[in-house]
Amino acid sequence: MKHSFLRRLDIPLITVALVISILGLFFLKSATYTHSSNYLIKQVIWLILGVLSLLSILKIGYSRLIEISPILYVVSLALLILILVVGNPRLGAQRWLQFRFFTFQPSEFLKIVLILFLSRHLGYYSPSAYYKRNELKEILVCGCLTLFPMFLILKQPDLGTALVLGFIFLTIIYVWGMKTKYLFFMVVSGLISLPVFWHFLKNYQKKRLLVFLNPNFDPLGAGYTVIQSKIAIGSGGLLGKGWLAGSQNQLNFLPEHHTDFIFSVIGEEWGFLGGLLIILLYLFLILRAIHIAALTKSRSGKLTAAGIAGLLLIHIVINIGMNIGIMPITGLPLPLISYGGSSLIVIMSSIGLLLSVDKERRIYG
Repeated sequence: MKHSFLRRLDIPLITVALVISILGLFFLKSATYTHSSNYLIKQVIWLILGVLSLLSILKIGYSRLIEISPILYVVSLALLILILVVGNPRLGAQRWLQFRFFTFQPSEFLKIVLILFLSRHLGYYSPSAYYKRNELKEILVCGCLTLFPMFLILKQPDLGTALVLGFIFLTIIYVWGMKTKYLFFMVVSGLISLPVFWHFLKNYQKKRLLVFLNPNFDPLGAGYTVIQSKIAIGSGGLLGKGWLAGSQNQLNFLPEHHTDFIFSVIGEEWGFLGGLLIILLYLFLILRAIHIAALTKSRSGKLTAAGIAGLLLIHIVINIGMNIGIMPITGLPLPLISYGGSSLIVIMSSIGLLLSVDKERRIYG
């Protein structure tokens, strides 16, 4: 308590998060240069709200949020059920609740809630030799807590967010101390069940997966976006064409280049080095989260930090992967950069949780 508030914070972590967010505003300005300026104005407002959310979490403390996570979990499930009844459909999906001045995507906030709830549940138990007898039971309980919201999200449909929840679950139970054989069994079971899962996908989702295997399967339809994205990134070369100078972007050859495919704007206008810079900044965030998890003695704090590392990793890998054609299109935004209020506020809140975990570690050890 002798140190100042700022000395208890991980300044490099919050600095890098803000740098990525500010760079994201430049990318968004370019992506929407021929459109209305409302996109940039709204993103700035959401960034301010995200910073306020980060500060609020620091004020409350992650440990208090973990204690009320069961309530947050129930509220999130209620919102997911509500959205299936009165949600606002967009582009064939029903993921948003429409209010007078803004839209709200509950599934985004569920990512944080699930991290907190699983961390709370497993934080009570140490995977010691004594508790190994009930290890499988706790894994099954956490699996059910994850599968139910995954099912509701798949009904929207939103395959990308469902995959994120699954990856968060695997990350947290692995860091908690789950035996490797259980993890291997779950991964293999998931792969074996893929043919069954295929029959539950929507037609456009099936096309996206087929396009991932062969981009020329539907070059003027489902494969068009991936093809144009690869052209944009490839044409950027080493240094890029310059800000506001990307032809694929400015001439609107590439759909959704301000949201899911904004990395193609970075690749075309800022080149390989610009894309590499963004990846290195993301790598710093992930390694910082892992570092905080490794140093934190509190089990719930350790699992929270690990869950956030998993959240950032899966978003970055899938988004950049689908931009360069090595991952199927799932509609996951690029953290802190893609246009969208719910995603931006959630990621900034996640950074706030990381800062809170590290702050309490510095204070209480």
